[in-house]
Amino acid sequence: MKDLTHYINGERVPGTSGRFSDVFNPATGEVQSRCPLASKEEFDHAVEIAAAAQPAWGATNPQRRARVMMKFVDLLNRDMDKLAEALSSEHGKTFPDAKGDVQRGLEVVEYCIGAPQMLKGEFTDSAGPGIDMYSMRQPLGVTGGITPFNFPAMIPMWMFAPALACGNAFILKPSERDPSVPIMLAELMEEAGLPKGLLQVVNGDKEAVDAMLDNDIVQSIGFVGSTPIAEYIYGRGCSNGKRVQCFGGAKNHMIVMPDADMDQAADALIGAGYGAAGERCMAISVAVPVGDETADRLVEKLVPRIEKLKVGPYTAGDDVDYGPVVTAAAKQNILGLIESGIQQGAELVVDGRDFSLQGYEDGFFVGPHLFDRVTPDMDIYRKEIFGPVLSTVRAGSYDEAIGLAMDHEYGNGTAIFTRDGDTARDFAQRINIGMVGINVPIPVPLAYHTFGGWKKSAFGDLNQHGPDAFRFYTRTKTITSRWPSGIKEGGEFNFKPME
Repeated sequence: MKDLTHYINGERVPGTSGRFSDVFNPATGEVQSRCPLASKEEFDHAVEIAAAAQPAWGATNPQRRARVMMKFVDLLNRDMDKLAEALSSEHGKTFPDAKGDVQRGLEVVEYCIGAPQMLKGEFTDSAGPGIDMYSMRQPLGVTGGITPFNFPAMIPMWMFAPALACGNAFILKPSERDPSVPIMLAELMEEAGLPKGLLQVVNGDKEAVDAMLDNDIVQSIGFVGSTPIAEYIYGRGCSNGKRVQCFGGAKNHMIVMPDADMDQAADALIGAGYGAAGERCMAISVAVPVGDETADRLVEKLVPRIEKLKVGPYTAGDDVDYGPVVTAAAKQNILGLIESGIQQGAELVVDGRDFSLQGYEDGFFVGPHLFDRVTPDMDIYRKEIFGPVLSTVRAGSYDEAIGLAMDHEYGNGTAIFTRDGDTARDFAQRINIGMVGINVPIPVPLAYHTFGGWKKSAFGDLNQHGPDAFRFYTRTKTITSRWPSGIKEGGEFNFKPME
């Protein structure tokens, strides 16, 4: 069994704390490596190196920084399969899904190539008599990010690419469950021309997180994960004077109107509900058909599609729809919530509890499940399951359906399937949720828009990627300038003092 490393000052560095976390192969259940868990001293050392490297990088003009991003995009495309292979082996997601993980991160890097445009300030000529006023966007210094297991390539790139493009250094604390790809990305950044010490990868658990939150040099922190941890990081980080953005849990509803194309809606729910084994904050976990007739038609369409889903290891290739969940503990949590749904009276239409894969009996596989007649008081409705479980909540009317989504504590994403433009427009206007799909099941914005939920799904004033990223990773400085006026006499300028 191999021990993994940190990535500090351009080198893979063994951990010195003596503490490790097991990294599993989710398909087999076997431990394949150990991830070092950094001490506060190890983390602070990485911050010191980043702080020393950052001033020269911050003084580098944005166009040169953008060229590093351009080269990084080329390297990501070159090593796409290599990155996806490493990602799948630790996370368990299918190979196409792993490539999609890298691709969506790459798209944010492409957006960051526009840093020279995004970092331009504003200028007002003659704001007053002889007075000009202008602003500039300057880097924060050393920034940090804490990223989750479910997107070990995409979300780190969503954070470090704009941070670096803005002239900052960045300390990444990735998930200890699948830590290899973030280090590979850091190495590619330096191959692209990023100076050493600007992108550090420090593996760890709560000790490393607290070290980031309490270190006075770290100016900003981004986080993606569960809502309780998001609240903790946001509160502690803000109390320490840092700029913080935290994105938490989700319970995403998809409303299906009676006039919807039922085949289209069912196909959308299969991908949005079961893709990546449901381990996505933008997964649709609640279908809300309006009217019993609509619900019956939708369930009738869903059942044969769900029963045809193929579950297996990423090594099976394109024939697999989704793979295992990330750990045995995640599997047990999902199965526990399924049992609670049965006990609380939901109708289990498709039962995947007995799923077993020959040759992979010890893997963390969970079969697909479909519940019908779920009610808002049930645990499977209130809690984020993060697994291949779809709940159907029947609504008597459009207003009741939209009320379910609006009343839930989470507000990450939502969707509606309908042929009626007036209904769709009303839904988009009224819904109190950050990302909305109209006949689109997973409304993740493209890189040049921003990603972020509402309510208990997000904490902070600015979203991820898009224009908000350049606002989050810079400070605005405004300058008011006045120069003494001069009158040319005898070929010389005689300057009059300002009044």
